Amino acid sequence: METVQLVSRHQRARLTYDDLDRKSNDLARGLWQRGVKKGDRVAVSLGNNIEYAIYEATYGLFKIGAILAPLNPGFNAQQVIAALAHLEASHLIIGTETNLPRKEPRSNTQLLRQLVPDLQARRIESEAVPSLQQVILFENSEGRVDLSLLRPTVNYDTVLSEGSSPDPLPKQLLYPDDILNIQFTSGTTSLPKAACLTHRSILNNGKSIGDRMLLTEQDIVCCPPPLFHCFGCILGYMATATHGSAIVFPTEAFDPYATLKAVQEENCTALYGVPTMFIAELELLQNGTVPYTGFEHLRTGIAAGSSIPAEIMRKLHKILNLTELTICYGMTETSPVSAMTTTDDPLEKRIDSVGKVLPHVEAKVVSPTDHTKILPVGQRGELVVHGYLVMKEYWDAADRTAEVMVPDNNGKIWMHTGDEAEMDEDGYIKITGRIKDIIIKGGENIHPLEVENCIFGLEAVKEVSVVGLTDERYGEVVSAFVVKHEGNSVTADEVRKWVREKLSHHLVPKYVFWVENYPKTASGKIQKFKLKDEGIKLVREGKGLQ
Repeated sequence: METVQLVSRHQRARLTYDDLDRKSNDLARGLWQRGVKKGDRVAVSLGNNIEYAIYEATYGLFKIGAILAPLNPGFNAQQVIAALAHLEASHLIIGTETNLPRKEPRSNTQLLRQLVPDLQARRIESEAVPSLQQVILFENSEGRVDLSLLRPTVNYDTVLSEGSSPDPLPKQLLYPDDILNIQFTSGTTSLPKAACLTHRSILNNGKSIGDRMLLTEQDIVCCPPPLFHCFGCILGYMATATHGSAIVFPTEAFDPYATLKAVQEENCTALYGVPTMFIAELELLQNGTVPYTGFEHLRTGIAAGSSIPAEIMRKLHKILNLTELTICYGMTETSPVSAMTTTDDPLEKRIDSVGKVLPHVEAKVVSPTDHTKILPVGQRGELVVHGYLVMKEYWDAADRTAEVMVPDNNGKIWMHTGDEAEMDEDGYIKITGRIKDIIIKGGENIHPLEVENCIFGLEAVKEVSVVGLTDERYGEVVSAFVVKHEGNSVTADEVRKWVREKLSHHLVPKYVFWVENYPKTASGKIQKFKLKDEGIKLVREGKGLQ
């Protein structure tokens, strides 16, 4: 019996490794016959589905040396056009509809009309993106989108059928250090950049991740994080593909109910997520929406994207049986994981650290004001990393590349993460926050994560994010944005009292804002720069003090 490599539950589809190899060969041939050649940038805007897997993870593009440029399906027309123009992309693969978490499907007809004004022409002509030659359309709307309105596009299945042949692919002279994936940074800042990753960096990173999880061909990994993000395509697809494991996509976009059902019905042994995903899943179990059965096969998984609160980690161990859950740390620019816990690290290390560096990776903590000064064990500074995993460059942005990829006195290139960290004598790395997120109150540094972990200990608190807001007296003050559990109540004064008792007076939030949700990237990271803007507005309105 052949090993199943991919289960796409929302498509009711299961493919073996052999299926994916053959189909990706067909797609590679079809694209090559349509003019895609080595080095061309081909953008993809799809959810987690079979077509994306064939296209990206089983090397439909990689086999012909073209460069995959994943786009966040949540991008609006202006963002898509800006990304395509920046990369001078030759092709775009996009669904007729886009599915996003907690939203109705969105037709992409209007987006395509802004990209290609004349959708009745015989061929693609885009003044905004002159390099664009073809738009390949994947029909996922179940007939809701009128394809006759999109005349110059090419059907995805047509490209597959055109490439269907037993003949071998033409040789493309591929090399390990060729760029194969250009990932736009996930956008916790307002200016995403295009990080260029290579065959060597992605494949080896996936292999090391799977090794730390102890993945085998017996494992079934439930992967709700998106494929357009490094979490889905490398921690998910590369880690499973390099270990013969199966991967399960519950839905095109994250749905906590569908994720838990997938774990139950597919007998998954691993579950991936960012803290906000795990919180949503635990909520469904807590309120009885999903019965607590069918999780006995779970053992491991990955929590990444942002620091996971200690209380959530304990619940994942106890409620979902994720006793071997691992923590990954990294950034898009490092392909992406540079440090990771193991399945048998003590619980306190998986709560309090992001583990140790992966094999063939070096890390050090340096002074934020003097990059030549390496700080001693236990002292906080900026984490920098070196190794095969560091990106090649930011696409067409030499100045921005030089800002973060800095050579030392020996010419060794170090990637500056922008994260504040400390390292202990055993090599465990603790991330204490983003350097730019540190709150400086009256000359004293305050680390948002410390306050967030404290407030999260309140039973009524579902989520919390802390930022610094400008203050005339102190320069900056602590401000907390809190999401409450449904049916629970807690006051701002109770939050302040809790922090005062657990920590110290200077860490107590001056402002407490009650919110329903946060502005987030598609991978679940909270966009703190947007929270700051919202906080400034709310303070002007006289809110946050009560």
